[in-house]
Formats: sequence, structure tokens, C-alpha cells
Amino acid sequence: MIRNPKLREDIEIGLNVNIVLKQDQRSGKLTNGIVKRLLTNSPTHPHGIKVQLQNGQVGRVKEVV
Repeated sequence: MIRNPKLREDIEIGLNVNIVLKQDQRSGKLTNGIVKRLLTNSPTHPHGIKVQLQNGQVGRVKEVV
């Protein structure tokens, strides 16, 4: 199943994802991790659902690994 990083219903706690951190938005550098919390409340977001990883980093999901 292909998951859409812009749809909240496709992002679940425990998923392995690549996110872009706030400070990396210009470069587009991706950070890998496991989703701990979903921070976006709306069902969709044009730049990706904002999540917190298990290591505490926060960013928007760009792809599900």
C-alpha cells in the first residue's frame, strides 16, 4: 500500500518515515526516524503531516519508508 505523506490517515505511530526538519527546509535534507506523535490535527497538509519522532525531532513527513 502506498502511503501519502500529506494525508493524516496514512501516517501512523510506529511508522518509519523520512521528515524534513524546520532548519533543513531550504536544503531539503531528510531525517529518518520512527513516528512517536502526530502533531498535525487537520486531515491533510500541503507540505506533509507534522510529526514528532521517537528521538524528539519534529518535522513534516516527506516519505514513508
